[in-house]
Order: sequence, then C-alpha cells, then structure tokens
Amino acid sequence: MIVPVRCFTCGAVIGDKWYTFAERVKKGENPGKVLDDLGVKRYCCRRMFLSHVELIDNILKYEVATIEEE
Repeated sequence: MIVPVRCFTCGAVIGDKWYTFAERVKKGENPGKVLDDLGVKRYCCRRMFLSHVELIDNILKYEVATIEEE
C-alpha cells in the first residue's frame, strides 16, 4: 500500500528514504547497496523496504459504491 513512516519493529523513521530507494532500484542499482548508502542498517528496517509492494495505483482505479437510502 503506502510505505510506513516508521519501521514496525524498532520505530526508526524510514518513510523519508522510500522515494530515493525506489528510484535508484528502478534505475537498476542493487537494493542492498542502496540501503547501505541510505544508512538503513537494521534488518527489520531493510525488510520494510524489500518486502513493500506498491498497490496504491491499483486501488485508485476503483471507486466505492454507495447505497442511497430511499
């Protein structure tokens, strides 16, 4: 969905690094090297980046149906 602002396990701030990470990996860089360069050392924080699935674009295609009362 949307990358969390903080790591679920240790509470470190990681949200500010997501766009830099995503852009560099999209350009073909090694994700592990990018995380090292960004200063993400803990494995709990690294898994937040490596296991994240960007679904927001898929979800925005749909709209919520409302039931109108008569």
